[in-house]
Amino acid sequence: MARTLTLRDALNEAMKEEMRRDPDVFLMGEEVAEYNGAYKVSRGMLDEFGPQRVIDTPIAELGFAGIGVGAAMNGLRPIVEFMTWNFAILAFDQIINNAAKTLSQSAGQFMCPIVFRGPSGSAGQLAQQHSQTFESWMANCPGLKVISIVDPADAKGLLKSAIRDDDPICFMESEQLYGLKGEVPEEEYLTPIGKAAIRMEGSDVTLVSFNKMMEVCKKAAAELEKEGISAEVIDLRTIRPLDHETIVNSVKKTNRLVVVDESWPFAGISAEIAYEIQKYAFDYLDAPVTRVNSADTSLPYALPFVEEYLPNPAKVVRAVKEVMYR
Repeated sequence: MARTLTLRDALNEAMKEEMRRDPDVFLMGEEVAEYNGAYKVSRGMLDEFGPQRVIDTPIAELGFAGIGVGAAMNGLRPIVEFMTWNFAILAFDQIINNAAKTLSQSAGQFMCPIVFRGPSGSAGQLAQQHSQTFESWMANCPGLKVISIVDPADAKGLLKSAIRDDDPICFMESEQLYGLKGEVPEEEYLTPIGKAAIRMEGSDVTLVSFNKMMEVCKKAAAELEKEGISAEVIDLRTIRPLDHETIVNSVKKTNRLVVVDESWPFAGISAEIAYEIQKYAFDYLDAPVTRVNSADTSLPYALPFVEEYLPNPAKVVRAVKEVMYR
Protein backbone atom coordinates (compact mmCIF):
# COMPACT_ATOMS: atom_id res chain seq x y z
CA MET A 1 0.00 0.00 0.00
CA ALA A 2 1.11 3.54 -0.73
CA ARG A 3 -0.03 6.94 0.46
CA THR A 4 0.82 10.46 -0.63
CA LEU A 5 3.56 12.27 1.31
CA THR A 6 5.53 15.42 0.76
CA LEU A 7 9.28 15.16 0.30
CA ARG A 8 9.86 16.69 3.76
CA ASP A 9 7.50 14.19 5.42
CA ALA A 10 9.15 11.27 3.62
CA LEU A 11 12.55 12.36 4.95
CA ASN A 12 11.07 12.88 8.41
CA GLU A 13 9.56 9.40 8.37
CA ALA A 14 12.86 7.85 7.28
CA MET A 15 14.78 9.44 10.16
CA LYS A 16 12.13 8.53 12.73
CA GLU A 17 11.99 4.91 11.60
CA GLU A 18 15.78 4.55 11.72
CA MET A 19 16.02 6.23 15.13
CA ARG A 20 13.35 3.89 16.52
CA ARG A 21 15.18 0.94 15.01
CA ASP A 22 18.71 1.86 16.15
CA PRO A 23 19.48 3.80 19.35
CA ASP A 24 22.89 4.76 17.91
CA VAL A 25 21.25 7.02 15.31
CA PHE A 26 20.85 10.68 16.24
CA LEU A 27 20.23 14.01 14.49
CA MET A 28 22.15 17.23 14.98
CA GLY A 29 22.22 20.56 13.20
CA GLU A 30 20.99 24.13 13.05
CA GLU A 31 17.39 24.53 14.24
CA VAL A 32 16.61 20.81 14.02
CA ALA A 33 15.13 20.53 17.54
CA GLU A 34 13.21 23.43 19.10
CA TYR A 35 12.27 24.95 15.72
CA ASN A 36 11.43 21.54 14.15
CA GLY A 37 13.96 22.17 11.37
CA ALA A 38 14.56 25.17 9.13
CA TYR A 39 12.31 23.47 6.54
CA LYS A 40 10.33 21.42 9.11
CA VAL A 41 11.97 18.18 8.01
CA SER A 42 12.59 17.24 11.66
CA ARG A 43 9.11 18.18 12.85
CA GLY A 44 8.12 16.26 15.99
CA MET A 45 11.45 14.51 16.43
CA LEU A 46 12.52 16.41 19.56
CA ASP A 47 9.24 15.49 21.25
CA GLU A 48 9.68 11.81 20.43
CA PHE A 49 13.41 11.30 20.93
CA GLY A 50 14.45 14.04 23.36
CA PRO A 51 17.36 16.51 23.39
CA GLN A 52 20.08 13.84 23.63
CA ARG A 53 19.19 12.47 20.20
CA VAL A 54 17.83 15.58 18.45
CA ILE A 55 20.41 18.27 19.09
CA ASP A 56 20.38 21.96 18.20
CA THR A 57 23.84 23.23 17.32
CA PRO A 58 25.39 26.70 17.11
CA ILE A 59 25.89 28.23 13.66
CA ALA A 60 29.32 26.58 13.48
CA GLU A 61 29.33 24.02 10.69
CA LEU A 62 32.98 23.03 11.02
CA GLY A 63 32.51 22.43 14.73
CA PHE A 64 29.38 20.28 14.70
CA ALA A 65 30.47 18.38 11.58
CA GLY A 66 33.62 17.47 13.50
CA ILE A 67 31.58 16.31 16.49
CA GLY A 68 29.56 14.13 14.12
CA VAL A 69 32.67 12.61 12.55
CA GLY A 70 34.10 11.82 15.99
CA ALA A 71 30.82 10.23 17.06
CA ALA A 72 30.73 8.09 13.91
CA MET A 73 34.31 6.92 14.46
CA ASN A 74 33.28 5.82 17.94
CA GLY A 75 30.35 3.67 16.84
CA LEU A 76 27.37 6.02 16.59
CA ARG A 77 25.45 6.86 13.42
CA PRO A 78 24.98 10.63 13.22
CA ILE A 79 22.75 12.49 10.79
CA VAL A 80 24.18 15.99 10.42
CA GLU A 81 21.80 18.53 8.87
CA PHE A 82 23.16 21.65 7.21
CA MET A 83 20.62 24.43 6.73
CA THR A 84 22.06 24.55 3.21
CA TRP A 85 25.08 22.93 1.58
CA ASN A 86 26.31 26.46 0.87
CA PHE A 87 27.02 26.74 4.60
CA ALA A 88 28.70 23.32 4.58
CA ILE A 89 31.69 24.80 2.75
CA LEU A 90 32.91 25.72 6.22
CA ALA A 91 32.74 22.04 7.17
CA PHE A 92 34.59 20.68 4.14
CA ASP A 93 37.74 20.09 6.19
CA GLN A 94 35.84 17.59 8.35
CA ILE A 95 33.87 16.04 5.48
CA ILE A 96 36.77 15.63 3.07
CA ASN A 97 39.89 15.40 5.24
CA ASN A 98 38.38 13.31 8.02
CA ALA A 99 35.08 11.59 7.16
CA ALA A 100 36.06 10.58 3.62
CA LYS A 101 39.55 9.41 4.61
CA THR A 102 38.94 7.71 7.97
CA LEU A 103 38.67 4.18 6.58
CA SER A 104 41.79 4.39 4.40
CA GLN A 105 43.84 6.41 6.93
CA SER A 106 43.16 3.81 9.61
CA ALA A 107 43.90 0.87 7.30
CA GLY A 108 40.31 -0.29 7.78
CA GLN A 109 40.31 -0.06 11.58
CA PHE A 110 37.77 2.78 11.78
CA MET A 111 34.61 3.33 9.81
CA CYS A 112 32.73 6.62 9.61
CA PRO A 113 29.00 5.86 9.18
CA ILE A 114 27.65 9.41 8.97
CA VAL A 115 25.06 11.17 6.81
CA PHE A 116 25.51 14.85 5.98
CA ARG A 117 22.21 16.14 4.59
CA GLY A 118 20.54 19.37 3.52
CA PRO A 119 19.45 21.32 0.43
CA SER A 120 21.79 21.91 -2.52
CA GLY A 121 21.35 24.22 -5.50
CA SER A 122 19.46 27.42 -6.09
CA ALA A 123 16.25 28.37 -4.31
CA GLY A 124 15.14 31.46 -6.20
CA GLN A 125 16.55 34.92 -5.54
CA LEU A 126 19.17 33.97 -2.94
CA ALA A 127 22.12 35.32 -4.93
CA GLN A 128 25.67 34.12 -5.28
CA GLN A 129 26.61 32.65 -1.89
CA HIS A 130 23.38 30.70 -1.31
CA SER A 131 22.68 29.14 -4.71
CA GLN A 132 25.50 26.72 -5.48
CA THR A 133 25.16 23.08 -6.45
CA PHE A 134 27.55 20.76 -4.62
CA GLU A 135 26.99 17.25 -5.94
CA SER A 136 30.02 17.36 -8.25
CA TRP A 137 32.21 18.91 -5.53
CA MET A 138 31.56 16.07 -3.12
CA ALA A 139 31.54 13.32 -5.76
CA ASN A 140 35.07 14.36 -6.73
CA CYS A 141 36.36 13.02 -3.39
CA PRO A 142 37.06 9.27 -3.03
CA GLY A 143 35.57 7.85 0.15
CA LEU A 144 32.30 9.78 -0.06
CA LYS A 145 29.03 8.52 -1.47
CA VAL A 146 26.73 11.19 -2.91
CA ILE A 147 22.96 10.91 -3.19
CA SER A 148 20.70 13.58 -4.71
CA ILE A 149 16.94 13.09 -4.51
CA VAL A 150 13.68 14.55 -5.72
CA ASP A 151 11.09 11.75 -5.52
CA PRO A 152 9.50 11.32 -2.03
CA ALA A 153 9.59 7.51 -2.18
CA ASP A 154 13.26 7.57 -3.15
CA ALA A 155 13.95 10.18 -0.50
CA LYS A 156 12.70 7.86 2.21
CA GLY A 157 14.22 4.66 0.85
CA LEU A 158 17.61 6.18 0.08
CA LEU A 159 17.89 8.06 3.37
CA LYS A 160 17.19 4.84 5.27
CA SER A 161 19.83 3.07 3.19
CA ALA A 162 22.27 5.94 3.79
CA ILE A 163 21.78 5.84 7.56
CA ARG A 164 22.52 2.11 7.61
CA ASP A 165 25.53 2.41 5.28
CA ASP A 166 28.99 2.20 6.85
CA ASP A 167 30.47 4.92 4.60
CA PRO A 168 30.12 8.71 4.92
CA ILE A 169 27.31 9.95 2.69
CA CYS A 170 26.42 13.40 1.37
CA PHE A 171 22.66 13.53 0.93
CA MET A 172 21.44 16.37 -1.28
CA GLU A 173 17.91 17.76 -1.20
CA SER A 174 16.18 20.89 -2.56
CA GLU A 175 14.70 23.85 -0.70
CA GLN A 176 12.16 24.40 -3.43
CA LEU A 177 10.81 20.85 -3.49
CA TYR A 178 10.29 19.95 0.16
CA GLY A 179 6.57 20.33 -0.51
CA LEU A 180 6.61 18.07 -3.59
CA LYS A 181 4.14 15.20 -3.18
CA GLY A 182 4.41 11.59 -4.26
CA GLU A 183 3.32 8.08 -3.39
CA VAL A 184 5.37 6.44 -0.62
CA PRO A 185 4.90 2.79 0.43
CA GLU A 186 3.62 2.22 3.96
CA GLU A 187 5.63 -0.94 4.48
CA GLU A 188 9.32 -1.10 5.38
CA TYR A 189 11.61 -0.75 2.35
CA LEU A 190 15.09 0.37 1.34
CA THR A 191 16.12 1.89 -1.99
CA PRO A 192 19.53 0.65 -3.19
CA ILE A 193 22.38 3.15 -3.37
CA GLY A 194 24.04 3.35 -6.78
CA LYS A 195 21.06 2.55 -9.01
CA ALA A 196 19.42 5.08 -11.35
CA ALA A 197 15.69 5.09 -12.08
CA ILE A 198 14.02 5.34 -15.50
CA ARG A 199 11.19 7.80 -14.90
CA MET A 200 9.83 7.80 -18.46
CA GLU A 201 10.40 5.27 -21.24
CA GLY A 202 11.30 6.68 -24.65
CA SER A 203 12.90 5.84 -27.98
CA ASP A 204 14.27 9.03 -29.60
CA VAL A 205 16.53 10.68 -27.02
CA THR A 206 17.79 10.08 -23.49
CA LEU A 207 17.50 12.83 -20.88
CA VAL A 208 19.65 12.34 -17.78
CA SER A 209 19.42 14.47 -14.66
CA PHE A 210 18.92 14.49 -10.89
CA ASN A 211 17.39 16.50 -8.05
CA LYS A 212 15.04 19.32 -9.05
CA MET A 213 16.26 19.32 -12.65
CA MET A 214 14.22 16.13 -12.98
CA GLU A 215 11.12 18.31 -12.89
CA VAL A 216 12.60 20.37 -15.73
CA CYS A 217 13.24 17.19 -17.73
CA LYS A 218 9.71 15.88 -17.20
CA LYS A 219 8.20 19.16 -18.42
CA ALA A 220 10.52 19.17 -21.41
CA ALA A 221 9.61 15.56 -22.22
CA ALA A 222 5.92 16.47 -22.15
CA GLU A 223 6.54 19.33 -24.59
CA LEU A 224 8.61 17.09 -26.86
CA GLU A 225 5.87 14.47 -26.89
CA LYS A 226 3.52 17.05 -28.42
CA GLU A 227 5.95 17.28 -31.34
CA GLY A 228 6.24 13.53 -31.75
CA ILE A 229 9.61 13.17 -29.97
CA SER A 230 9.84 10.34 -27.45
CA ALA A 231 12.24 11.08 -24.57
CA GLU A 232 13.54 8.53 -22.08
CA VAL A 233 14.08 10.28 -18.73
CA ILE A 234 16.64 8.90 -16.28
CA ASP A 235 16.94 10.05 -12.66
CA LEU A 236 20.49 9.36 -11.45
CA ARG A 237 19.50 9.41 -7.74
CA THR A 238 23.06 8.45 -6.78
CA ILE A 239 25.93 10.56 -8.12
CA ARG A 240 28.71 8.47 -6.62
CA PRO A 241 28.67 5.58 -7.27
CA LEU A 242 27.24 6.49 -10.67
CA ASP A 243 25.03 3.99 -12.51
CA HIS A 244 26.77 4.05 -15.90
CA GLU A 245 25.05 0.89 -17.11
CA THR A 246 21.52 2.31 -17.11
CA ILE A 247 22.64 5.38 -19.07
CA VAL A 248 24.68 3.38 -21.59
CA ASN A 249 21.83 0.91 -22.20
CA SER A 250 19.42 3.79 -22.78
CA VAL A 251 21.75 5.50 -25.25
CA LYS A 252 22.18 2.23 -27.15
CA LYS A 253 18.40 2.36 -27.67
CA THR A 254 17.86 6.08 -28.34
CA ASN A 255 21.25 6.96 -29.92
CA ARG A 256 21.13 10.49 -28.48
CA LEU A 257 21.87 11.98 -25.06
CA VAL A 258 21.17 15.29 -23.36
CA VAL A 259 22.43 15.72 -19.79
CA VAL A 260 20.68 18.35 -17.67
CA ASP A 261 22.74 19.49 -14.68
CA GLU A 262 22.13 22.55 -12.51
CA SER A 263 25.79 22.85 -11.64
CA TRP A 264 28.37 24.82 -13.62
CA PRO A 265 29.51 23.20 -16.89
CA PHE A 266 33.26 22.97 -16.26
CA ALA A 267 34.44 19.64 -14.75
CA GLY A 268 30.95 18.70 -13.57
CA ILE A 269 28.74 15.62 -13.52
CA SER A 270 27.47 16.28 -17.04
CA ALA A 271 31.08 16.30 -18.28
CA GLU A 272 31.76 12.97 -16.54
CA ILE A 273 28.68 11.38 -18.11
CA ALA A 274 29.65 12.71 -21.54
CA TYR A 275 33.07 11.08 -21.14
CA GLU A 276 31.55 7.75 -20.07
CA ILE A 277 29.17 7.67 -23.03
CA GLN A 278 31.87 8.44 -25.60
CA LYS A 279 33.94 5.64 -24.04
CA TYR A 280 31.26 2.95 -23.76
CA ALA A 281 28.60 3.89 -26.33
CA PHE A 282 30.44 5.93 -28.98
CA ASP A 283 29.40 3.69 -31.88
CA TYR A 284 25.74 4.05 -30.92
CA LEU A 285 25.66 7.87 -30.98
CA ASP A 286 23.93 9.59 -33.88
CA ALA A 287 24.86 13.03 -32.52
CA PRO A 288 27.34 14.49 -30.04
CA VAL A 289 26.34 14.40 -26.38
CA THR A 290 24.79 17.75 -25.45
CA ARG A 291 24.65 19.34 -22.00
CA VAL A 292 22.29 21.86 -20.44
CA ASN A 293 23.94 23.51 -17.45
CA SER A 294 23.63 26.65 -15.41
CA ALA A 295 25.58 29.60 -16.77
CA ASP A 296 29.32 29.61 -16.10
CA THR A 297 29.11 32.47 -13.62
CA SER A 298 27.90 33.13 -10.10
CA LEU A 299 24.12 33.42 -9.79
CA PRO A 300 22.95 37.05 -9.73
CA TYR A 301 20.07 38.27 -7.56
CA ALA A 302 17.78 39.90 -10.14
CA LEU A 303 14.93 37.64 -11.23
CA PRO A 304 15.50 37.98 -15.02
CA PHE A 305 19.11 36.89 -14.49
CA VAL A 306 18.01 33.95 -12.31
CA GLU A 307 15.71 32.74 -15.07
CA GLU A 308 18.42 33.13 -17.70
CA TYR A 309 21.04 31.43 -15.50
CA LEU A 310 19.21 28.17 -14.73
CA PRO A 311 18.30 25.29 -17.03
CA ASN A 312 14.62 25.29 -17.97
CA PRO A 313 12.31 23.17 -20.14
CA ALA A 314 12.70 25.44 -23.17
CA LYS A 315 16.50 25.09 -23.07
CA VAL A 316 16.18 21.31 -22.82
CA VAL A 317 13.77 21.20 -25.74
CA ARG A 318 16.21 23.23 -27.84
CA ALA A 319 19.06 20.88 -26.91
CA VAL A 320 17.00 17.83 -27.88
CA LYS A 321 16.13 19.34 -31.26
CA GLU A 322 19.83 20.07 -31.74
CA VAL A 323 20.84 16.42 -31.27
CA MET A 324 17.94 15.36 -33.52
CA TYR A 325 19.02 17.85 -36.20
CA ARG A 326 15.64 19.54 -36.23
